[in-house]
Amino acid sequence: MTGSRTHTLFSFGTLRDERVQTALFGSAVPTSPASLAGYTTRPLKITDPAVIAASGLDVHLILERRLGASVEGAVLHLTDRELAAADAYEVDDYTRRRVVLSSGATTWAYLDAKPLRPAERIVVVGDSIAYGRCDPRGGWAGHLAAAHIAGNEAERRLFNLAVPGSTLVDVAEQTPALLAVRRPDTLLVAAGINDSAVPAAGTKAQADADPAAGPDADGTVDFARLTGGLDTLAATALGHNARLVVAGPSWLDEDRTRDYEGLRFTRARALALRATLRAWCEANHIDFLDLWEPLRERTELLVDGLHPGAEGHLALYEHLDALGR
Repeated sequence: MTGSRTHTLFSFGTLRDERVQTALFGSAVPTSPASLAGYTTRPLKITDPAVIAASGLDVHLILERRLGASVEGAVLHLTDRELAAADAYEVDDYTRRRVVLSSGATTWAYLDAKPLRPAERIVVVGDSIAYGRCDPRGGWAGHLAAAHIAGNEAERRLFNLAVPGSTLVDVAEQTPALLAVRRPDTLLVAAGINDSAVPAAGTKAQADADPAAGPDADGTVDFARLTGGLDTLAATALGHNARLVVAGPSWLDEDRTRDYEGLRFTRARALALRATLRAWCEANHIDFLDLWEPLRERTELLVDGLHPGAEGHLALYEHLDALGR
């Protein structure tokens, strides 16, 4: 197969088999031994007949996080076409994401498509909604923590480090110093709607007085500032061999939030933020968990048009749990 082999892919299963490589790529591809720290594997039942025919197996392996463990495998050196063929071979339970090998090199690997399911140690960062404001049980993050830790109280952890009022720029600046001691394998960034807000009067002078507020003076979302913060968070997560997961924003009742603590929130700008987050995640192979739908038109679940109450947080958790776990 022609083309420059510019991609590396860590394989811990059937893609190392020369028969599978020949079936997918037309011939065996260059490989080198490698290991992936912080992971273990579990069996996954395969039902796709084409995949079973290529591998000769109806049970493959899938990665799970495990502090102190490692998985032995090999790095495959692939062309654009070969990487696309590998993507097509993997069933929907897998998705391609960046990981850091034990050697320190960055490469692609196929991880669980449900980003929170294989997690062991999760750090949540974000704003007041992620913090759990208006819910004495800790909001959706509190529900997630309870369910996650209950699965394995000895090994699993969830650290909610959200700070009310934070924007993605704030989170990107604050997060690096918080991670080392907590040793996360998953960084869940709750990208709320603060980045879409503007000062209530909407004047340029007010926007210039607080350049970290997020939007431009005309009220549109500052896309460059947003994506810069996301780029920083992606690099931070990868530096800790953690999987970045971006969640949010949630629906808001614009009629009740036009002037909230000096800020103005609108659905149009919140939807623009949502679209920007989704597009950035798709372009960078990052997991996006959309929290817009569970509260849509359910204004009774919002205490002030912006913050969910206890039932609203439960609805957000149940939706996030279905997407992520």
